[in-house]
Amino acid sequence: MPEDIPQMPQRFFDNIHVLNFREIASAVALTLLGDDLPADVIVRIVDETLSFNTPLVKLDDKNFILELFHGPTLAFKDVGARFMARLMAYYQKDSSEKCTVLVATSGDTGSAVANGFYGVEGIDVVLLYPSGKISKIQEQQLTTLGKNITAIEIEGSFDDCQDLVKQAFVDDELNDKMMLSSANSINLARLIPQTFYYFNAVAQLRNRGYNEAPVISVPSGNLGNLSAGLIAKRMGLPVKSFIAACNKNDSLTKYLLNGEYMAQKTKHTISNAMDVGNPSNVVRIQDLYGYAIPFLKQDLHSWSFFDEETRDMMRKAYKKYNYILDPHGAVGLCGAEKYHKMIDDDDIIITVETAHPAKFGDIVEPVLGIKPPMPERLEKVLHLEKKAIRMGADFGVFKEYLLGRNA
Repeated sequence: MPEDIPQMPQRFFDNIHVLNFREIASAVALTLLGDDLPADVIVRIVDETLSFNTPLVKLDDKNFILELFHGPTLAFKDVGARFMARLMAYYQKDSSEKCTVLVATSGDTGSAVANGFYGVEGIDVVLLYPSGKISKIQEQQLTTLGKNITAIEIEGSFDDCQDLVKQAFVDDELNDKMMLSSANSINLARLIPQTFYYFNAVAQLRNRGYNEAPVISVPSGNLGNLSAGLIAKRMGLPVKSFIAACNKNDSLTKYLLNGEYMAQKTKHTISNAMDVGNPSNVVRIQDLYGYAIPFLKQDLHSWSFFDEETRDMMRKAYKKYNYILDPHGAVGLCGAEKYHKMIDDDDIIITVETAHPAKFGDIVEPVLGIKPPMPERLEKVLHLEKKAIRMGADFGVFKEYLLGRNA
């Protein structure tokens, strides 16, 4: 975490409704990174990253959807992964040593990172994903690229994958022989660009004549997306509060309820990218609020939902709004509905929709009885050859593999 989180000036918020996404993102990035990078480099990286928008879709007067799935891999992590890849390429351009990026993924991180770093000189990416616990399309997206991208299919959970990555970062022999980095949300360079679309959401709301501070409901797994939102709020973004909408992996929900954080064993759900029993970014959120639960509760609500509640919300959104949710966005809208029932029915809520529903067609179709439209770039990936190394969740084996790569 940064020692200090800078405030955006008031004039920025006064004019935010007339700025486009790239202008908003450049202003935020310059505020956060201006002491570390030349301004022209920051603006170039932002421009290259944001080749797509994050539109705000109105459901009704009190509910909006922030669509974050218009990037190359149709998931919200495209913003963070593309920004980070270009940032790391800038730092690597004069280095003779290859950097190995280790990534644990519960689904969308892997494909976004693979796409963002594909073909970047001087950087190899090793992706670890839990066997049988991500969707077919997600698996195809992260296992079919080749070149500088290697996928490892781990016999275990996302937490097992994450533990292997974390152990690698503290292993003296590995760090002596290799340059290691991460593209998970444990790396702050992934979170900084994820603040951009929260500012853009408020700008779009203001542009439509809504000037009140909204509530934002975030489908929450490893809590990187939520952490980015809370950082944006600390920078002055006018948001009333956040909702951490969880599936049955509810360690954050219980932490807010009883004040004691307890890691859990991961439970498998239909919103698989949120299947994280011990989210890394809990410590970021704790640090941001000085480990003071009363202060955190002023800015954050959290509820967890069963799979059947998720399915019910998918049906409800389609019937009421003719809107097709993926299961993660459905959990987010469950959180919005709960807030309106329990806290304040008059508040405007922006629900974050993190992935295109076609990525979860095997879940969406049985629930809604329709096939979500399949974008052409997803259709193509289904016919590519899977390339993955299968491995147990044993650090010794993983370490030997990494050392062998570097030999």
